[in-house]
Amino acid sequence: MPEENINIIYVGKKPTMNYVLALVTQFNNNVDHITIKARGKAISKAVDIAEITKRKFIKEVKYDKINLETEVIHSDRGDSNVSSIEIIMKR
Repeated sequence: MPEENINIIYVGKKPTMNYVLALVTQFNNNVDHITIKARGKAISKAVDIAEITKRKFIKEVKYDKINLETEVIHSDRGDSNVSSIEIIMKR
C-alpha cells in the first residue's frame, strides 16, 4: 500500500466530532486508508471516532487493522507505561 495514500489522525483533546469531520473529509477526498492514533485516555475517544464514522457517516468503511502497544515513557519521575492504539480504516 503506497505511503502517500495513508493519512494519520492523532487524537487529542479536541471534541470527538472534530475528528469525525476530519475522517469524513479525508474519505470524501478519495483517500483509501486512514490511521487513527491515540494514547492513554484518548484511546476510548479514538474508538468512538471510528465507530461514529463507520455507523453514521460512511457505512462502507471497514476496519483494516488495529494495533495495540504499550510504550515506555521516560520522565523526571521515572519510567511509566502508556497504552496506545492505532486503528487503520479503509474504504
